[in-house]
Amino acid sequence: MPNVGGERGITGFFVGAGYLGRGIWWTVRRPGWWLLGLVPALIVLAGYAAALVWLAGRVGGLAEAVTPFADSWQEEWRRVVRVIAGVAILVAGGLAAVLTFTTATLLVGDPFYEKISERVEEDHGGAPTWDAPWPAQLWRAVWESLVLGVLGLTAAVAFFALGFVPIIGQFAVPVAAAAVSGWLLAAELTTPVLERRGLKLRGRFALMRRKRPVVVGFGVAVFVTFLIPLGAVLLMPGAVAGGTLLGRERLAPESPERPVEGGLVTEGYVSDQGDH
Repeated sequence: MPNVGGERGITGFFVGAGYLGRGIWWTVRRPGWWLLGLVPALIVLAGYAAALVWLAGRVGGLAEAVTPFADSWQEEWRRVVRVIAGVAILVAGGLAAVLTFTTATLLVGDPFYEKISERVEEDHGGAPTWDAPWPAQLWRAVWESLVLGVLGLTAAVAFFALGFVPIIGQFAVPVAAAAVSGWLLAAELTTPVLERRGLKLRGRFALMRRKRPVVVGFGVAVFVTFLIPLGAVLLMPGAVAGGTLLGRERLAPESPERPVEGGLVTEGYVSDQGDH
C-alpha cells in the first residue's frame, strides 16, 4: 500500500483534503453504494433536525439563563448581550451537531459503512480480515464512539465559551474549531479501515499525529462540506470512502507480516503504549 511523501505543511493539508474528493468520486462511479450509505445518514438527520428545531424555539430563554449578570443592565445593552448569547448557543448547537453527526451516523450505520469501507479496500488491493468476536467489535465501536462524541461535545462547549472573548472569539476560535473538529471527524472516518488492522483509539490517534497536516486537511474539508445544508447526508458515503483511502494509504502499517494485537502496530509505528 502506498505511504508516500508530501505530508508536511500546507502541501500535506491539501493532500489530505484531496482524499475527500477521491472518496466522493468513488461513490459517484458507484451510485448503488452511495444510496446504501444514505440510509443511516437520513435516519440520524431526522433526529438531529428535530433537536435543532427544539433548540431554536427555546434559544431566547436559554440566552437569558446564561446571562443573568445582564439582568440589571440597560435594556439596549441587555438585548445586545442576549442576542450575542443566542447566536452563540445556536452556533454551538450547530457545531455540536456537526461534530457528533458523524459519530452517531457511523454508530447507527456501522454495517452499511463497514461494507462501503471494505469495498473501497477491495478496489485498491484487498482488505485484511479482523477476527475479533462480533460482540467485542460492537462493544468497542460503541465505547469509542462515545469517547469521540464526548470529545466533540467538550470541544463545542469550549469554543462556545471562548466565543465571548473579544477578537479571539471572532477570529481565532473559528479557525481552531475547524481544525479540532476536522481532527475528530478524521478520527471517526478512518476508524473502519484501521480497526480492521486491530488498532484501538489511542493507537489510531498516535498514527494520526504523525501525519497531522494530511489528517487535518482531510478533516477540515469534511467539516466545511458538512456545514453545507444536507452536505453531511449526501457526502457521508464519500467521506467514509475518503477516510478509508486516507487510512489505508497514509496511516495503516505498511508491513502486514506481524499481527496487530491490543492496538500494537507494526514495527516502526506506534502502539497504544507509545512509540517503538
